[in-house]
Amino acid sequence: MEKFKIIGKKLEHKGAIVDFYTLDLEVPNGNIAHWDHIEHKGAAAVVPVDADGKILMVRQYRGAIDDIMLEIPAGGRDSEGEDFLVCATRELEEETGYRSDDIHHLIDVNTAAAYTSELIAVYYAENLIPSKQNLDEDEFVNIERYSIPEIEKMIYSGEITDAKTIAGVLAYKNLLSEREKARQI
Repeated sequence: MEKFKIIGKKLEHKGAIVDFYTLDLEVPNGNIAHWDHIEHKGAAAVVPVDADGKILMVRQYRGAIDDIMLEIPAGGRDSEGEDFLVCATRELEEETGYRSDDIHHLIDVNTAAAYTSELIAVYYAENLIPSKQNLDEDEFVNIERYSIPEIEKMIYSGEITDAKTIAGVLAYKNLLSEREKARQI
């Protein structure tokens, strides 16, 4: 498949978190198309696993859908140059009040590639160490703990619809399965 060619990019709105552009694209048949594009500096998320094997989740309000969501802790990078691991480590402690020296990359998720550049690097954290929650002024979260089967049930029932959470939890479940297979060899 032939890649489209970006021939123009116009900033329509500069936001605090995202910037909105109109892209002018030359498509393979030579026509010009105009696409909406949201630029995002990227984010990191973490699947925090406690000593009992339960995953710490945050329940918080999300204005874009005007609803409360259950999801893994996550947040945007402070800048495009910030390391994703640094961001994940910060967000784990800020949102849950736990930190970890045992954080590893799990999976990357393009949240909605049709219109945004947002990439979320998802990590998992084990051996959690109690610390101090440090929420942003406009952040209000409840911390909840669930087993993987409980989370899967909520995913398949439609209670959890957050893409990074679904991808992260299922990737972590797969990692556990791979670890178990390796032990049996």
